[in-house]
Amino acid sequence: MTAGPVLFARYAHPPHALGYCGPGRPTEMLAQAAYVDATGGDDRGLRQLAAGFEGAWPYLQLIAAANGIADPLDPRVVSAYWVGNRLLDRVLPALLFDSMESRFRSRAGGSWWKLAEVVSLEAVPHHNFHVFAVYPWVGLLRSGRLVDEPLRVLDRCRIRWGQVTEVDEALVQVISRPLAYDGHHLTLGAPVSEAAARHPDGVGPHLQAGDWVSLHWDWVCDRLDGRGLAALQHYTDRTLRVANTPEHPAPASLLG
Repeated sequence: MTAGPVLFARYAHPPHALGYCGPGRPTEMLAQAAYVDATGGDDRGLRQLAAGFEGAWPYLQLIAAANGIADPLDPRVVSAYWVGNRLLDRVLPALLFDSMESRFRSRAGGSWWKLAEVVSLEAVPHHNFHVFAVYPWVGLLRSGRLVDEPLRVLDRCRIRWGQVTEVDEALVQVISRPLAYDGHHLTLGAPVSEAAARHPDGVGPHLQAGDWVSLHWDWVCDRLDGRGLAALQHYTDRTLRVANTPEHPAPASLLG
């Protein structure tokens, strides 16, 4: 099993490298991840960097605490946040609401009541919940404002799945389903082919045609087994329902 801090680095690197989140040291983070993965050595530096992700870190802490797990970077916790697993279902809506209120009430300002609407019985602290249901009310990414092509940003920022069709040294070709918007709700569109970057040796997994993978922005994060693929599909569908259902859906507020 991949160590939790290394797994976190695989998923967190793409927006970190783009400057959207994290402590601003993406090259160091990858180097530390490669070192820990290769040697099993001291991971304190990597853990310190992971704690600098102000978006993801509190969710990891919340998932760990709700499941009686001491380490927010336990691989089960990291996988729950990025991909999804049963740990998410043990985070009661009241706990999620309290966490979101402490983090986002002041930032959301007059939109807080709309953000509070999304904490339904189906809401869970998955990364895609944060992207679909939270970002539109608190401002996209670190800038605190909307950016160009908001549908593309939502699509790239979520964790999505794809099937590998070609592999070369630096890139893989995958078939995936992008987000679509029907004027009222976010949905998944028809499959398309796209190119995605591979993590360097020592950080990313070995890949071959036919593999199912998880993607974040324009990067492959990890290879998915059948359980991981089913979980990511399940929690993506679930978080889309959460985002689309309130009286004032977040996607509609963002996309018009």
